[in-house]
Amino acid sequence: MRVVIGTRGSKLALWQANHVAELLRAGRPDLDLEVKTIQTRGDLVRDRALSQVGGKGLFVKEIENALLSGKIDLAVHSLKDMPTEQPEGLTLGAILERADPRDALVVREEKGNLDGLPQGARVGTSSLRRKAQLLAARPDLEVLDLRGNVDTRLRKLREGQYEAVVLAVAGLVRLGYEAAASQALPVDVMLPAVGQGALCVEIRAEDGATRTLLSALDHPATRWATMAERALLRRLEGGCQVPIGAFGQTDSGQLALRGMVAALDGSRLLRDEMRGPAYEAEALGTALAERLLAAGGGEILEEVRRAS
Repeated sequence: MRVVIGTRGSKLALWQANHVAELLRAGRPDLDLEVKTIQTRGDLVRDRALSQVGGKGLFVKEIENALLSGKIDLAVHSLKDMPTEQPEGLTLGAILERADPRDALVVREEKGNLDGLPQGARVGTSSLRRKAQLLAARPDLEVLDLRGNVDTRLRKLREGQYEAVVLAVAGLVRLGYEAAASQALPVDVMLPAVGQGALCVEIRAEDGATRTLLSALDHPATRWATMAERALLRRLEGGCQVPIGAFGQTDSGQLALRGMVAALDGSRLLRDEMRGPAYEAEALGTALAERLLAAGGGEILEEVRRAS
């Protein structure tokens, strides 16, 4: 059976695609696997913040078009890059077991933590979610935009453009840079992005053979947790790039979900959490979103959209 895997061309994206290929080959040594790189708009637009050029869909649209047209058989994505609504005809065939979902603070001069950064330190991140939570914890920081792949971001840090940068722990570990992390930021301080740390495999909805092939890679606990997170985002986001965080954890059939909505400058930050049966993941995510909206999240998000 021949299977063509589509992915972005960055070092991290290729690691992720090859990781899925290795898992598939372990279960089916007879597979003829090819990894095909596809350039996305997000890879081409490097001079502006993601919030200014369209957000999550920037990293998947061209790959999804290749999937729909049959040029590839499946696509490997970071789940956090995936819009909450998929094109008609596509579905998530597998969500792999989640790696560490936290964000990492990488400090230039020496090992340190968020509290130990000097007054007014320059911190690089392209994420509105990270920026808002950084400023909520340390209003004195100068949070500056930072684009590029992991290697580029670390190089800019070494060059002295920033005192620290914030990157996903999972990405650092997958590339062998875990030692660069000065501090894994606690989720009580920095709630992760929806789906952060999880890989997903997108397929054509009617492709039963590929769905069956992927079934062994799907991790139910991660799927339930991220379904809840994505439901929360779907209810809150409305297609805009906004400071929203969420993190779900399952235990003995129960799902605990935390959610966060923040003003861009971190001056207002709402957090809440709910628990319920894991099989009601989407309903739980929507219910928590409604609670955040009722507590003032709607006003905050409206202000964010007016400012964008």
